[in-house]
Amino acid sequence: MNQPLAERIRPKNLEDYISQQHLIGKKGVLTNLIKQGVIPSLILWGPPGIGKTTLANIIATESKRPFYTLSAISSGVKDVREIIEKAKKSGGLFTAKNPILFIDEIHRFSKSQQDSLLGAVEKGWITLIGATTENPSFEVIPALLSRCQVYILNSFDKNDLITLLQRAAKKDELFSKKKIIFKETDALLQISGGDARKLLNIFELLVATEDEIEITNELVLKKVQKNTVKYDKTGEQHYDIISAFIKSIRGSDPNAAVYWLARMIEGGEDVKFIARRLVIAASEDIGNANPTALILATNTFQAVSVIGFPESRIILSQCAVYLANSPKSNASYVAINKAQDLVRQTGDLTIPLHLRNAPTKLMKDLGYGENYMYTHNSDNNFSLQEFLPDEISGTKIYEPGNNVRENKFRETLKNNWKNKYDY
Repeated sequence: MNQPLAERIRPKNLEDYISQQHLIGKKGVLTNLIKQGVIPSLILWGPPGIGKTTLANIIATESKRPFYTLSAISSGVKDVREIIEKAKKSGGLFTAKNPILFIDEIHRFSKSQQDSLLGAVEKGWITLIGATTENPSFEVIPALLSRCQVYILNSFDKNDLITLLQRAAKKDELFSKKKIIFKETDALLQISGGDARKLLNIFELLVATEDEIEITNELVLKKVQKNTVKYDKTGEQHYDIISAFIKSIRGSDPNAAVYWLARMIEGGEDVKFIARRLVIAASEDIGNANPTALILATNTFQAVSVIGFPESRIILSQCAVYLANSPKSNASYVAINKAQDLVRQTGDLTIPLHLRNAPTKLMKDLGYGENYMYTHNSDNNFSLQEFLPDEISGTKIYEPGNNVRENKFRETLKNNWKNKYDY
């Protein structure tokens, strides 16, 4: 049997699919769409090895649709057009059974390649399912993205991965005949980096030539770790090194930040992936302690998108050093998390009437906009009035960081709001 283990035990239906219950559970959004027989074009976004391709196959099977697949790595505009022509002949126009075209790593498609999909998606010749490990907001053209629903697939947790191993040991035709004991799995899970495909490949390497085996951390480290790739852009090193890079910036160590940057550059990491993480760090970890950091990081992303390697390494280094040396504040990050938690807890609270827009006479008669004080008509451009729903009036969401800029924010907030928010 020449098929890899990951392929041999690939789930064939929703019941066998592990994880992603928010999408394929009993009340999952994709489960409901499949039951209704209406599948929109969609983008599956998530890290490698979590079942994006498998899910696309299951959607096609469960919805009884013709299924075509392309890899963005090896396919061009000609291949896309040929598939679209086949799909037009095998499916009806604007029917619930339009063929599905699955494109793996759709973020690798150029603008012209993505443009070639637009007409077919818009006219209903195909239902597009794209899989990507990159943020589709950056990598999928707006015209195509606007025609697709984006669904996020979460990383497997420890229980998911252990379930996957146990299923492989029990249900695979070859491995079910072996005596496999899982004594320890920590090393196995760690080396896989949460990538189910990589996990199964390692497991197969360990078990394939053995009739009886006891899986231990020592065995895994002895047989596998020495063979791991120095820098795998889709594996453990990818996530660990970017983590070390961001934490070095957050910890204000430019020496370490540039070192980890060099590791990624030498490993062939995507220049835009690095730049995007710098933009995130500039807002999440520096924020209003130094707003210029976000401007510089955004300009860095734009610059490296145009220039590319090798010159981009200089721009990335400049930005990383600047961010590492900047004062730090996560106050805005904490504030939006707190605000979202508050919204989830309190639901859709009533918008105060004086804050509502009143474009019609009826709305004005109902009191919309009444008693609203236009800030710019007040002394110092500030008027003391309520801007939160009554139920959460006085709730402090934003707590300024302890740095020069945000300490000034704190003074202004104290002067304006007195004791209302306890600044």
